[in-house]
Amino acid sequence: MNSHKTSISSLVAVAGATAALLLGSAGCRSTEDPGGYSRDRPPADRLDRRDRGLQSPDVLMAADQMAESLLSLPEINASPERLTVVVDRVENMTTTHRQNLDIFLEQLRTELFRRDQNRRIQLITDRAVLRDIQSRELEQRPQDEFGGAGGQRTPPGPAGIQPDYALHAQVMDLPNRGTNYYQFVFTLSDLRARTDIWTDDYSVRVAR
Repeated sequence: MNSHKTSISSLVAVAGATAALLLGSAGCRSTEDPGGYSRDRPPADRLDRRDRGLQSPDVLMAADQMAESLLSLPEINASPERLTVVVDRVENMTTTHRQNLDIFLEQLRTELFRRDQNRRIQLITDRAVLRDIQSRELEQRPQDEFGGAGGQRTPPGPAGIQPDYALHAQVMDLPNRGTNYYQFVFTLSDLRARTDIWTDDYSVRVAR
């Protein structure tokens, strides 16, 4: 009889300890991750099994690799003057043509600015973007066709530093039954000499 009571007491004790452990674990999880933030906001540098195709880690990895490659150029490190560079666009040459992939170049722009502490590269605002900002933000003096009041003056064009180089990219793909192979080719072109002084690529195969 005593052994039977001892067994029951032991089971109750084990059950209580297990329940406490589970409650403690749940409390810890809720404290470390309130509201399931990591589930709803997974880290941008990790692949998500729920997704297919290009993902955020590709954007970050491409920018990291291209920035390292570009900033190691002898033309940049040996030049006594800064390279003036305008960031152009990504030409989407994939079979779908549906995605705007300029985010890859924008991330590269950010990565270059972050790493280039000595400012060997002077990034210049795109002309169309600059004129759009000017038209919205600069005060315009009304004038008519004879120079008097009544009309709106055309926004001033870009002045000062002009770009010597353009950073642009092309992306192509090779789709198959279960996967798609993407190749991003980044290029730095001399706008006056019409030559490419640097090119590199980021390639990845993804599930469809």
